Amino acid sequence: MKISLLQTSLEWENPEANRNNFEKLINSIEEDTDIIMLPEMFATGFTMKPEGVAETKNGETVQWMKKMAAKKDCAVTGSLVIEENGNYYNRLFFILPDGEIKTYNKRHLFSLAGEDKAYTAGTERLIINYRGWKICPLVCYDLRFPVFSRNTEDIDLMLYVANWPSLRVAAWDTLLKARAIENMCYVAGVNRVGNDNNGHAYPGHSQVFDCLGAYAVMPSVNEDVFTIKLDKDSMLETRKKLGFLNDRDSFTLHL
Repeated sequence: MKISLLQTSLEWENPEANRNNFEKLINSIEEDTDIIMLPEMFATGFTMKPEGVAETKNGETVQWMKKMAAKKDCAVTGSLVIEENGNYYNRLFFILPDGEIKTYNKRHLFSLAGEDKAYTAGTERLIINYRGWKICPLVCYDLRFPVFSRNTEDIDLMLYVANWPSLRVAAWDTLLKARAIENMCYVAGVNRVGNDNNGHAYPGHSQVFDCLGAYAVMPSVNEDVFTIKLDKDSMLETRKKLGFLNDRDSFTLHL
């Protein structure tokens, strides 16, 4: 499987400008790819004022994602500000080439920025079977909570879409690697660059780790598109040979 991580700056609360920028980046991907990863709240930046920018589950940006997925014959994933039944969600969409939509509402809301006051938390984890891979997509702050990310279903690939600031980039780098090692699966994290209207700087550092914590894509600070081929057979062989997941603890997660 090939995945493409799109690392770029975002225009604050300007969905049209962001869609246009991402479309140029997507069109620049010349090789075939299976998944295109966009950052958290890729249409708006990490805003705590959802009432001014929220879209619906059938809104313009979702329709654009469907168009991109069909055009590139791949899945497109990233999170958006969504309004539904009077509530606002930081909702990840995973849109398949045929237009089928999978969604996950961010479980761990970033209370330091007041996200828990502006948005409603999700209650379920999403696992997707796609092109022979079992995939678990998650959002930013979820990365800090290893129990929620624990590989209890033989997941092959975890995806983290983020707006992770430069101030805490050491945690981003460390935790992505830790999630890969402890879960014996590929882990990919996509993050933005540039500055937002709250004065926060973002370092990029989009990266991919294999199941032993070795880099498949190394972090950088520049705007770029990173496409990498992942080898499931090799991962499963390593997982079987070492057998670490056989010794994991059993538990029940109460959400």
